[in-house]
Amino acid sequence: MTLPPTRWELAGEGNRGYGQHFAALLAEGADVAGEARPADALVGRHARILDVGSGMGRISAALTARGHDVVATEPDPALREQSQSTYGDVPVLPHEALAIPQLEPFDLIVVVGNVMVYVAEDTERAVLAHLRSLLAPGGRIPVGFHLTGTKNGSRVYPADEFVADVTVAGLSVDWRFGSYELHAPNDDYAVWVLSAA
Repeated sequence: MTLPPTRWELAGEGNRGYGQHFAALLAEGADVAGEARPADALVGRHARILDVGSGMGRISAALTARGHDVVATEPDPALREQSQSTYGDVPVLPHEALAIPQLEPFDLIVVVGNVMVYVAEDTERAVLAHLRSLLAPGGRIPVGFHLTGTKNGSRVYPADEFVADVTVAGLSVDWRFGSYELHAPNDDYAVWVLSAA
């Protein structure tokens, strides 16, 4: 099956700053695992977790260090290489969201770091439905992205449109927050926790 190019792919070299940014933060000793903390709280010990669009591997590594069985997937070759050189004990599959194979179901599917605003045009519902098909019974999907202000080829994805897509994909919203520190919802950034409807 031939998949349409993602917005991330179409942005090309314009997105190289992402990996460089986090490499610099790591070198400074900064905390780069913020999204992993609420994700870890959503599951019991030794959960099976899928990290979609895992980037340079920081969240997969943090969740692995907490004792979870993590499968990372990152289609960008440069980010995959950076992930493997930075966190060598975390294997990374080369699949984009729509191409993830039907593996053993996951207790948690992490979709953080603006992944949903970079998927291919008009595939948002298909991506959400595919992720739903990968969930174990009772599983959940934390999703976070900027609602406004595009970056290097990303889209604007209003909250009401996202929730409509979630519903069509057979998912429901359990919670919405304004940050990974679970602040109140706002109009700039949103973090949702989804489950199968």
